[in-house]
Amino acid sequence: MAAAAATCWFSAGTSLYSLTSYRFSTPIRPPPSSSPFIPKAVHQNQYQKKGLKNSTSEKAVGKQNFPWRSKDERLLANKDGRSSKNEAGRSQSTAFKLSGQQRKGAGKGAVFESKEQQVEIGIIEDATFLNAVVKVYCTHTAPDYSLPWQKQRQFASTGSAFMIGDGKLLTNAHCVEHHTQVKVKRRGDDTKYIAKVLARGVECDIALLSVESKDFWEGAEPLCFGHLPHLQDAVTVVGYPLGGDTISVTKGVVSRIEVTSYAHGSSELLGIQIDAAINPGNSGGPAFNDDGECIGVAFQVYRSDETENIGYVIPTTVVSHFLEDYERNGKYSGFPCLGVLLQKLESPALRACLKVPSNEGVLVRKVEPTSDVSNVLKEGDVIVSFDGVRIGCEGTVPFRSSARIAFRYLISQKFTGDVAELGIIRAGEFMKVQALLKPRVHLVPYHIECGQPSYLIVAGLVFTPLSEPLIGEECEDSIGLKLLTKARYSLAKFEGEQIVVLSQVLANEVNIGYEDISNEQILKLNGTRIKNIHHLAHLVDSCKDKYLVLEFEDNFLVVLEREAAVSASPSILKDYGIPAERSSDLLEPYIDSVRPDEATDQHEFGDSPVSNSEFGYEGLLWS
Repeated sequence: MAAAAATCWFSAGTSLYSLTSYRFSTPIRPPPSSSPFIPKAVHQNQYQKKGLKNSTSEKAVGKQNFPWRSKDERLLANKDGRSSKNEAGRSQSTAFKLSGQQRKGAGKGAVFESKEQQVEIGIIEDATFLNAVVKVYCTHTAPDYSLPWQKQRQFASTGSAFMIGDGKLLTNAHCVEHHTQVKVKRRGDDTKYIAKVLARGVECDIALLSVESKDFWEGAEPLCFGHLPHLQDAVTVVGYPLGGDTISVTKGVVSRIEVTSYAHGSSELLGIQIDAAINPGNSGGPAFNDDGECIGVAFQVYRSDETENIGYVIPTTVVSHFLEDYERNGKYSGFPCLGVLLQKLESPALRACLKVPSNEGVLVRKVEPTSDVSNVLKEGDVIVSFDGVRIGCEGTVPFRSSARIAFRYLISQKFTGDVAELGIIRAGEFMKVQALLKPRVHLVPYHIECGQPSYLIVAGLVFTPLSEPLIGEECEDSIGLKLLTKARYSLAKFEGEQIVVLSQVLANEVNIGYEDISNEQILKLNGTRIKNIHHLAHLVDSCKDKYLVLEFEDNFLVVLEREAAVSASPSILKDYGIPAERSSDLLEPYIDSVRPDEATDQHEFGDSPVSNSEFGYEGLLWS
């Protein structure tokens, strides 16, 4: 859902722009001009999606070297060298060097000393760290969500990336979305080298690439990562934007550091706002401080007629989380969340009613059924601390020396599978509970990472799960208000639940009378509630009745003769040039995703509405 961006509002003159006002179309289409957040990755196409969160805390300790951590993480380390983060499963690999240690070997990448790379006026063109920034050439072939058995016409784009050592590069996830081929070219070189996408972090908009060619890495000096900058610190953005083929350098300062909506993802993470120009093609390029250290990755801009030069950089704290996640699991597993809807407790009367003795805490208004905290939290609980850090009545925690930041950044520092200790007040009594953290389950996904979307064709009726890319392709007007409301505000009751829609009808004599139906949610087949599209395929395959009775919203019925439907399938596929009646994932045996101990009210599948006020009122927030 759009919940993650619910409370992030941006002022532009006298107007307020709510992130929930901007829906995100399918990735291969240009975003609407009214949208404020535009990922600046490519020349020919620009991507648009929703937001995220993250941050770090800084407490000075003794000087120690932790080469795989950023400087901010080293500041969080204890004196014995152990990080203050949950250490369960931490990898000690030094594949990604996030400090300024000198390393030898071109193939493995040499991280230079930052003092040797200080940026001085007039000689930045000769700075060796510029040679670590490369141009990315990507060919994309996106799925056709309206015709899910085929792909759309391919297109090309360009972006930026930079070397981090051990044969790897970093860029933005939206630069290589739906990639079929990725090539990179070094500064001053005419040769393009094939790159492989190792991992894509959709929420944090980061992708990890590798290049096997030894020639590409000859003489390469990967970048080192610096600490989280401060306000008004100078920043230099480097990349390959529109306007030419050679490297481009723009300078500015850090304007703001806060939890920011990430346009490509669907939640919020820590972001750095800068006033240096970021243009299409800059995405994936590094941002440097005056010591030549990389302090983040350029990825999006805020666009408005009343503002200019508002760009955003992914900080190194988020980058290091992505890299460590990849080291731990061999893949990207995502940023965890609590899965609760919270309300601020600014009202003294509200705090008194809830028996909260001090000016702190946030009220739990709703707990997602798919979240593990549903086992330990209840509606009406007040969360007053997270891992011992006190939470203010506005949902903020201390940040650095004199600032406060949304406490969601504490959650984003955790990893999937970590356990957090929550201090709560329940009915006036203080207690501590343990919460297992995992990524949020979206009833209507923002991205489909497995390639082609699932589909099932029954007598010419095309069924597919509802997704944000499908809504973008079909246009909101054709989806219908009731279905859009479910897509925006409903919660998944169990993992694996989907809203399955009849997207269109392929006209044939077997489906006469139903040809004009499109974008309608199917609720039941022969009286059985539909859980997901795999469940629908299973019900169709196992049906022995004479008729297939399909029930849609508002008691609309479609009845098909089962044997006639089966007989008509080959001719329909041939007439419309469709290779198969179902996607390959539906050929696997069906396994019921609902455990016996889970609540499965048949009348509430896909129908757990959240009121509009919960997305437009600043006192409410998702974590």
